[in-house]
Amino acid sequence: MDNDNSKKEKKLINKKKHRSEKNAEEKPKKEKKLKETAFYKEDNIDIDSDIKNDEKELGLLEEEKEENNNENENIKNIKEKIITSSNITNKDWINKTRTLIVASRGVSHQERHLVNDLINLIPNSKKECKIERDIASEELNNICYMHSCKFCIYFEHRKRELVMWLFKSPGGPLAKFAVTNIHPLNEIKLMGNCIKYSRPLISFDKSFDESEHLKLLKEMFLQTFNSPKGHPKTKPFYDHQICFYNIDNQIFIRVYQILNEIKEKFTNADQEEKIQLLEIGPRFSLKLIRIFSDSLGGKTLYLNKNYISPGVLIKRKADNFKKRQIKEQTEKIDLQNKLDNIQDIKQKWLKTE
Repeated sequence: MDNDNSKKEKKLINKKKHRSEKNAEEKPKKEKKLKETAFYKEDNIDIDSDIKNDEKELGLLEEEKEENNNENENIKNIKEKIITSSNITNKDWINKTRTLIVASRGVSHQERHLVNDLINLIPNSKKECKIERDIASEELNNICYMHSCKFCIYFEHRKRELVMWLFKSPGGPLAKFAVTNIHPLNEIKLMGNCIKYSRPLISFDKSFDESEHLKLLKEMFLQTFNSPKGHPKTKPFYDHQICFYNIDNQIFIRVYQILNEIKEKFTNADQEEKIQLLEIGPRFSLKLIRIFSDSLGGKTLYLNKNYISPGVLIKRKADNFKKRQIKEQTEKIDLQNKLDNIQDIKQKWLKTE
């Protein structure tokens, strides 16, 4: 029994020692914390005030975030207003016709500049890379469908002339012209100028109302060269004029700037007599060859009998040259025969006397 009691006493003593050692280790930590608080108190620093300042800064940051969120909401509202206003303006854009302008391979530099001038002149135009002549008749309608274009102007380069195909896709009609007297903007230095993609006034000669084929051409030119109202690229005013003149079975196309003689700007009190026109360019003329019923073919609705292709003209000139040579040779042979007859009958003039 005594041994058991001695063992229990030893265990209790060991526990007490262990507890005392733990308390001894924990005391210096508490002293360090007390020292730190004393250090702040010596320098008259309030920990509570620092905490309050941090809380204020956090509050300011939250307020800034709220302000930024309000600004973003205002920006979104402004964007929505702009979108709605643009949709309102787009309601005026009812006529959504587009014209595709394409050229064939082998076009000269002068003809290429003419194509670029027409693209800059028509705001609702679409541009496409050059096409081979063999594939053009099959692919042009598909390209118009891809670009959602109702009209197309195709310039086909040939050996001795440039041919312009103007047609409505896919139903037709089609008008075939020979392009002559080409003068692009880079070649001519004219005084006129206009803002890019401003709406044009289109004027026609009186002769376009006389015959039926010219009435059809007038409608086709109107729909291709006129920029629709409310188009996003166009400007809401008229700055230049495109004129079509029919003289000696040729259609001359000219572009003019509209100016006021007295003032820089137009007013309601201006008189029509004081309006002036300055030529801008480009210049070119069209000879009508034929009008077809369908796009890229079909029945011939009109045939210009006065038109003669340059190939036929060259053949005619060659035939006339051959005839002239044959005539000269026959005349030489006749003269030589006459001279030979005179040498055989010597002194014939004496006998006649």
